Amino acid sequence: MSKFIIPRIPIGQKETIGMVGSYNLNTLPPSILHEISHGLTYVSSDWSITPSVSKDWKIEDNGKTYVFNLRSDIKFSDGKNINSRDINYNFSDAKVERPNKNTIVFKLKESFSPFLVTVSRPVFKKGFVGVGNYKITDVKLNGNFVESITLVSAKDRYNTKTYQFYPSVDALKLSFLMGEISKAEGLQDVNYKNVSFKDFPNVNIKKNINYSQLVTIFYNTKDPVLSDKKIRNGLAYAVPDKFSYGVRNNNPYPPFSWAYSEQYMREQDLTHAKLLLDAANSATQSSFLNLQIKTLTKYKNTANDIIKLWEKIGIKSKIEIVDSVPSNFQVFIGDFYLPMDPDQYMLWHSNQDNNITNYENKRIDKLLEDGRKTTDMDTRKKIYSDFQKYLLDDSPATFLYFPYEYEISRK
Repeated sequence: MSKFIIPRIPIGQKETIGMVGSYNLNTLPPSILHEISHGLTYVSSDWSITPSVSKDWKIEDNGKTYVFNLRSDIKFSDGKNINSRDINYNFSDAKVERPNKNTIVFKLKESFSPFLVTVSRPVFKKGFVGVGNYKITDVKLNGNFVESITLVSAKDRYNTKTYQFYPSVDALKLSFLMGEISKAEGLQDVNYKNVSFKDFPNVNIKKNINYSQLVTIFYNTKDPVLSDKKIRNGLAYAVPDKFSYGVRNNNPYPPFSWAYSEQYMREQDLTHAKLLLDAANSATQSSFLNLQIKTLTKYKNTANDIIKLWEKIGIKSKIEIVDSVPSNFQVFIGDFYLPMDPDQYMLWHSNQDNNITNYENKRIDKLLEDGRKTTDMDTRKKIYSDFQKYLLDDSPATFLYFPYEYEISRK
């Protein structure tokens, strides 16, 4: 027998994943953060809230006080048990109490029912130590921005993931073509210049739906023309029932949300659209409309599709490409981030800076105010059902689709 024993070389899984974006350590994508750690709560696929790092909770003082009891079987990636002292969300408008190592209490100034979603954000100790399936082993920075971050499995040290960030989609795709990364995520298409990744036999393509982003037509409700809701509704009825760029959604919520109301769906109806525009024209003595559409580059094709349909109902439009949400516009085709709670106070309440449509409706304001103050689920469902009804009737915006995203990887 040979006196030499050849050591077995461990075979692990090593991925290098490319993404587009500029991030610092405080703004990393949620998909990465949730691999490193978990929150006190977890948001399920239907937006219902379940325990995670906490085993249960109590809501007291009419929704102003939240008491969380921590699980005893949770450990940080450094092997230490979780302690209430380690929960540091740094909320500026909440008083935090830690009566013992297994309990943490948040006392809010006002009732805020989306708070249970807020604390689904992953918890970390100093040094970015979390309780997830992976831990950070290396971070490369360019100034304050992360160039790459490497994670290793807490259970298998040979299982690693390195996330590489790129300034543009073209840079990401080129990196994949050059073999510098094994996977590219968050792509709107699978083409690079005159090349399609579909033609590569060694490439897997996965098609996903980004349910956190809702592509939307925003109308300036203070515009002399678009202040008439008959015109806004006429434009909305001309929108197609399907898009090749994503899954059609004409509601401010996704269909799997507990707040979604199917009864307020709206289908394309060009005849009805023309009737609404004719009624508005007779009131304004205008025989036709000219609209200026501003849009992000990635939604240029969507804007062109909308223009062709609006031409069928007598609307003439021009497109201007912008690189961010414009401060002044007549029509803007962009998107908004969909929180995992139906509270959309920031976007539609009349006193909010993020209300880019300048929309004002006292009924909507009251519904949004009540919706974020009550913790009773049945009451919230009724509130957000009414919210959808009156918002869609006013049409300060036309909701279009959840965009497709593609993931390409090597076989």
